[in-house]
Amino acid sequence: MTDASLPKGGAKPHLSSLTEPDARTKSRNAAEKRFRAYGVIAIGTGILCLLVLLFAIISNGIGAFQQTFIEVPVYLDPAKLDKKGERNIEDIKKVSTFGYNPLIQKAVLEQVEKAGIDTPLTKPKDMKAMISASAAGQIRSMVIENPDLIGETVDVRFLASSRVDGYLKDRVKREHLARDKNIDAEHLDVVDGLLEAGVVKKTFNPAFIFGADASESRAEQAGLGVSMIGSFFMMLVVLFLALPIGVAASIYLEEFAPKNRFTDLIEVNISNLAAVPSIVFGILGLAVFIQFIHLPQSAPLVGGLVLTLMTLPTIIISTRASLKSVPPSIRDAALGVGASKMQSVFHHVLPLAAPGILTGTIIGLAQALGETAPLLLIGMVGYIASNAPDGIASGLLDPNSAMPAQIYEWAKRADPAYYERAWGGIIILLVFLVTMNTVAVILRRRFERRW
Repeated sequence: MTDASLPKGGAKPHLSSLTEPDARTKSRNAAEKRFRAYGVIAIGTGILCLLVLLFAIISNGIGAFQQTFIEVPVYLDPAKLDKKGERNIEDIKKVSTFGYNPLIQKAVLEQVEKAGIDTPLTKPKDMKAMISASAAGQIRSMVIENPDLIGETVDVRFLASSRVDGYLKDRVKREHLARDKNIDAEHLDVVDGLLEAGVVKKTFNPAFIFGADASESRAEQAGLGVSMIGSFFMMLVVLFLALPIGVAASIYLEEFAPKNRFTDLIEVNISNLAAVPSIVFGILGLAVFIQFIHLPQSAPLVGGLVLTLMTLPTIIISTRASLKSVPPSIRDAALGVGASKMQSVFHHVLPLAAPGILTGTIIGLAQALGETAPLLLIGMVGYIASNAPDGIASGLLDPNSAMPAQIYEWAKRADPAYYERAWGGIIILLVFLVTMNTVAVILRRRFERRW
């Protein structure tokens, strides 16, 4: 380098080092670190929100799996239950639940006196607020099933009222009793005494999982079992309709259909249907299946048909993606050895795409299982699911409810016990959804092939 090539003033040029980053490199590295920090913060925020949601669901719903029971010996007075003394089942059936209530109330009062509880509640009728309205029906069914019990003292375990149950679960507070007309402080004092005596117990309640819904006045008796059966029959309809129709449509569009404007229009419409709000399918089901075809309202068959329409786009899209993932060389090899187009698809392509098809189907079923909006419009929230179906035809055609519809119905009822049961129903529904999605992931990882 000569003196003529130096910058004016004779200063030497700044030479950068390969081992030390310059200002631009430092700026890029700092921007990358900030971006990574933003990503970590976003993931942490999402996990925190998920944990808060799970905590809210579990803390509010875990109480639904426990219930307060009262265990007392009840004397089945023949003077009340069989006045003629002939043990005629028809005469016994004429005694309504009103005839059993005094016997139950008297039995509870005797336990109060036996426990030495000091209370101003000295009459059998004073015990009514602590006893579930379902207790009389429970004992009546037991007597009708075995009339020989009349005249004997039988140990009976029946439900306490929802207010007593709420008191033991800290849902009913003493400071709020002034606004509660169903129970007062004297009753809660009696409950405390019977709890110490072992007459009142809070235990696991399997009837919440396997039982039936109840009326507004018997929140402590309500269960999700019949609604689970309704969801099961709806999922059967979705599985047996959406899977074959969706897979067949996908195979035709992906492997056999000519590429023209008509098939392009079909593909665009399928993609659009996957984004349509689910309540639109409910309106369609109400107009077509109930008002036009006159299928029974609130039936799982109608719910399954509506959910089939909603699930079909999801299954078609996932199935086509699975078929596309199979390399073209598989098809070419099959055709090269003399296989027909149909043989190459059904003998080679379809078996290789089966894991993805099953995964998409399970995810579609899980989505359908949690849908509520379409079921609202076909009447599945206007029916109290109190009786389990007695067969396949009854399960498909008789009015019933579904798990999400039942949760919605409980959430809008006035009794706080139903609010607790709505959270408990969400826990059961989440267990089903997580299980189905876990099965989908396992199937994909077990059978998926990488090309």
